[in-house]
Amino acid sequence: MKQPCVYILANERRGTLYIGVTSDLVRRVWQHRSGTAKSFTKRYGVHALVWYESHETMESAIAREKSIKNWRRAWKLELIEEGNPEWRDLYEDIA
Repeated sequence: MKQPCVYILANERRGTLYIGVTSDLVRRVWQHRSGTAKSFTKRYGVHALVWYESHETMESAIAREKSIKNWRRAWKLELIEEGNPEWRDLYEDIA
């Protein structure tokens, strides 16, 4: 089932962050983890799903992604820690 989502990946606690949007979160995170595409996440080892948010429409997900990308780093860290204080990899929860 496809569901528009905004997500954040990290390489370690408070480390490098990647913010993305997708309609298929499981597939997209798997692509990042497996390194099937040459990308920022492959280059910097950013594979742990530390936060995600579902949306009703792709338009609202894209708007939220753009908004979060413009936030200060501290706000992004607070967003993650609010829902995932241990910085646990959430991939197993969704797969």
